[in-house]
Amino acid sequence: MLLGPDDPAPYTVHRAHGGSPFVLIADHAGQKIPARLGGLDLPQIELDRHIGWDIGIAGVAEKLSEKLDAFAIMQTYSRLVIDCNRPLQAPGSIVAVSDGTRIPGNEGLDDEARTARALEIFAPYHARITRELDHRNGQAVAPVLVSLHSFTPTFAGFARPWHAGILYHRDTRLAHALLAALRAEPGLVVGDNEPYAVSDATDFAIPVHGERRGLLHVELEIRQDLIADAPGQEEWAQRLARILPALLPELIRG
Repeated sequence: MLLGPDDPAPYTVHRAHGGSPFVLIADHAGQKIPARLGGLDLPQIELDRHIGWDIGIAGVAEKLSEKLDAFAIMQTYSRLVIDCNRPLQAPGSIVAVSDGTRIPGNEGLDDEARTARALEIFAPYHARITRELDHRNGQAVAPVLVSLHSFTPTFAGFARPWHAGILYHRDTRLAHALLAALRAEPGLVVGDNEPYAVSDATDFAIPVHGERRGLLHVELEIRQDLIADAPGQEEWAQRLARILPALLPELIRG
């Protein structure tokens, strides 16, 4: 076993019985480390960086969940323990180096250690998402998956100009609608598959929970300096709560 009796559950759920068709997921919301891993031999200052979690996204997800009356699930553990938005076979699933920082607790892991993280953290989180989507199957309005992430303002010496980014792969329906709506907001610079793009090799949630089911879906990235505090999180939650429901009628008719 990896998780002990004093470790938290691998995910938290908000608005478990929310009536909205939106299902919000946050794969990198938390920064907890199982006690048995000894903090991965990292100082807390490293875990507080963007390498440890998606700064600010938990607050956005919780506030948006309340405003939409939408089910939201948030991963508890740091992406450095195991990245819940990477296929288990992907190199980025458990990293030994992240943005130039060595992760000593991830070096030289054997198969047993990797499997424990997959079984006790990755699998329960995605099983809960699967159960929720299965439960909603057949409802009058199919579930709409929104994967929430945040990105660091500067990476590899490059100051990222985008306030937010809309990510997608094969299915562009909700992504393109949300991209247009956010670009119509005064003062926003919104990336089209920037600063990242979704692929089967590097992403798990959108290909598995969105594309395979044929659901309307989108991955949204928000720049971390804009949501690092409660007022910024509230601003973005209000914006998304206003925009997202307004997009659905035309998309559903289409």
